[in-house]
Amino acid sequence: MVNPAFFKATDVSKVYPGKLQSGVKSIDISIQQGKITAIIGESGSGKSTLLRLLFGLLTLDAGLVEFKGERVWGPDEKLIPGHDRMKMVTQHTDDLNLFAKVWDNVAILMPNTNLQAKQEQTEKLLRQLNMLHLAEKRVSELSGGEKQRVAIARALITQPEVLLLDEPFNQVDTTFRDGLQQDIRRVVKETGLTVIIVSHDPAEVLSMADELVVIKSGQVLEMGAPKDVYNHPKNLYTALLLSHSNVLTDDDARRLHINAYEKQVVIYPEWIKPVAEKANGSEWTVEEILFKGAYEEVHVVNAGTRVHFVNFNLGAFEEGSRIAIKVKKYLAY
Repeated sequence: MVNPAFFKATDVSKVYPGKLQSGVKSIDISIQQGKITAIIGESGSGKSTLLRLLFGLLTLDAGLVEFKGERVWGPDEKLIPGHDRMKMVTQHTDDLNLFAKVWDNVAILMPNTNLQAKQEQTEKLLRQLNMLHLAEKRVSELSGGEKQRVAIARALITQPEVLLLDEPFNQVDTTFRDGLQQDIRRVVKETGLTVIIVSHDPAEVLSMADELVVIKSGQVLEMGAPKDVYNHPKNLYTALLLSHSNVLTDDDARRLHINAYEKQVVIYPEWIKPVAEKANGSEWTVEEILFKGAYEEVHVVNAGTRVHFVNFNLGAFEEGSRIAIKVKKYLAY
């Protein structure tokens, strides 16, 4: 007998009518157990709708969502919407008790039938999420990022099999976000938790996810390991979503010695490198240099063609100077 897929959606649709139709259409997706799956796409692409359908918060127009071989019921069929073995956390933390301590916000969701187990499980989880030092603080005293950690801890204390995160890092600063991502990855490795995260910002998930699902206009364009999707995107939409890319016509591309006959050429900024010797037709004028901290974003122009690249040798160029550049790789569509 073939074992059922852990978690999957088959031909799932949920369309919101109107001038600009939104939602999702005929989506097939399979979620790997014990892995982090990131659903990415532009705002309004249907990411959050898909997440809510997977969780059972929305009623399907068509299709089927199954968890461990059993149907996930929607709100029209279940008194309390949402699957019992899953938890969802959004960017909002409205369900936190602002006047209670962090410890109490988390521990209250555990039963009192075994107080020692309640104490041990709460302490273990707060330690896993690097929150033990916040245990005695009131939630009202916490930063936005710390409140987000409390919300995630509350979701995990009952040991769900799936954690769904809807834009959880939107209001979290970069340093705090990176630490929280690492903590979630560690929890996944230690417990076998399955995580599905929705994000409009690929920078949040490229280093975090095991699998990327790219959505456009309610449909899945492509999916795969982050490194594969980033380096070999099948669609122009994906390439532009994943990087602040240079997009050139074939005429402009020829100024970079690219003989492409497709309509558009995409070059990631890191695929352009300055070279010491100026080759014929490759002289570019430095138009602008944007300081980014550890690197610079250098914008250059040649006969109306503009491209930008990343430069880690800070201060190597000056605006108005002439340089030569070389393209290591490009994508053609």
